[in-house]
Amino acid sequence: MHRRFFTFLSLPSVVSACVFLTGCASTSSPPSTTLEKNPAVVAVPTSIPAPPTTMYAGPPTLAPDESLPTPEALPAEGVVEPEVIIGELTIPSLMLRQTIYRGVSMPTLDKGVGYWPGTALPGHVGNVVLAGHRVSNLKPFRYLDLLKPGDEIRVTTSEGTFIYTVRQTTIVGPSDTWIIAQDTAVTLTLFTCHPVGSTKQRLVVFADYARQELL
Repeated sequence: MHRRFFTFLSLPSVVSACVFLTGCASTSSPPSTTLEKNPAVVAVPTSIPAPPTTMYAGPPTLAPDESLPTPEALPAEGVVEPEVIIGELTIPSLMLRQTIYRGVSMPTLDKGVGYWPGTALPGHVGNVVLAGHRVSNLKPFRYLDLLKPGDEIRVTTSEGTFIYTVRQTTIVGPSDTWIIAQDTAVTLTLFTCHPVGSTKQRLVVFADYARQELL
């Protein structure tokens, strides 16, 4: 990814079992005389404590007095943004696991995946927008084009782990800033330069909210 990666986006602010295991002990108890004559015999527990529970929460909604996120304008070229960790991005099908940093300037993207400030936060109403290099530094989005519809994208923050599923992949022009637009849907957008080694176009992956994992 080159220094001109984000020049097209310099715009003013825009519209951001439980599983219970029951013991299988016999229902019949040893005769009382056996327990009396052999103190070493102990009672068998009738149940086993349940393991930690994994539950799934439904999609978030917008509160009556809550507004849609508003994406922030990009910082001026050369500005070094403070290092703020948003969370972690995991894409199992690509064997990808990367830290997400707040910001999409070049210095920020050199560290890992960048979160576009002002877009929706993971697990919230709106469009979460993440960017990443394709050919330089950690190049987290090098194989973004291999994602297929239905593939899972997992985003973990201090609020939990949110799972999105890929809807489609498309190629857009450098002026197609609509990819960061916000609405009442709960979505995730990943983008990077395209083709590999060029800034001529943008490769964009759109994903829809599936669930939240609660441990």
